[in-house]
Amino acid sequence: MPELSRRHALTAAAVLATAAGVPAVTALTASAAGPAPHHDLPPFDEVYKGRRIQGGPPSGGGHHHHGGGYAVFVDGVELHVMRNADGSWISVVSHYDPVPTPRAAARAAVDELQGAELLPFPAN
Repeated sequence: MPELSRRHALTAAAVLATAAGVPAVTALTASAAGPAPHHDLPPFDEVYKGRRIQGGPPSGGGHHHHGGGYAVFVDGVELHVMRNADGSWISVVSHYDPVPTPRAAARAAVDELQGAELLPFPAN
């Protein structure tokens, strides 16, 4: 019996999805919509390991293009954050360690900085 090729596997998956009908289409549409919008994220302001971390809707004047409407600060210095397609968050400090929320991104940055000062990120 010949081995199953990728093309045959994808064809079989398409046939099964078609047989399943509307629920499969609904599931695909929901997953393609991406993560929930940022406006449902609560603001935060706390001291974490002796550092003040804050987050919330931007107050204008900053560079919030990657955070998409959510600003995060460590000791008053903006921490550039970005939301991934899967809904996780990364920062310029902990870029390869996705976390579930902007607050977790701020905490991860404080952990990574190990007491060092966060320097402003130059705008392009």
